[in-house]
Amino acid sequence: MDKWSVYRSLPAVVDPPGSEAAVLVALYEDADDDIRVILTKRPDDMPTHPGDVVFPGGHREGGEEPISTATREAWEEIGLPPENILEIFGGLEPVTTRDRSKPIVPVVVRIARPDHFVADPKEVDVIIEPRIEELLDEDAWTTRPWFGHSLWFYEFDEGILWGATAFIMRNLLEFVRSNGSP
Repeated sequence: MDKWSVYRSLPAVVDPPGSEAAVLVALYEDADDDIRVILTKRPDDMPTHPGDVVFPGGHREGGEEPISTATREAWEEIGLPPENILEIFGGLEPVTTRDRSKPIVPVVVRIARPDHFVADPKEVDVIIEPRIEELLDEDAWTTRPWFGHSLWFYEFDEGILWGATAFIMRNLLEFVRSNGSP
């Protein structure tokens, strides 16, 4: 069994009613044979979600499907060429933020990491590339109350992963734990 087989068993990407956004959960194998995931930290002066650690992604344009949106947004935000997407594994459960009527669709893919990412400074302050193995360490995660809910938090030197992005990441990690090794 190769290390990617667990991800190949993800369900298909869905397109729920009201969905206006998609994110790319881009995975790649590094030189040490570890699987890494790409996250970004938004600039502190962004009008929405300033300073948050997020997956590349954003709003759908002109009738796009979630896969097209996630791919386009990754190209715009971090310079990930569409041809570097080697395999579309599937999707994770769509999530919502404060507006429960507009789900965000996570699209999980395997990429060939380019030699250099080109971050759009208007949307990306820094690119973070943690190993899945690190993220699977439950001791590194904390929960905190937030407006009557308990939310997951993961602290990087560059910023804090929390909210909808943490929920997506936790879904990915639970899928990996339940279906095989990373």
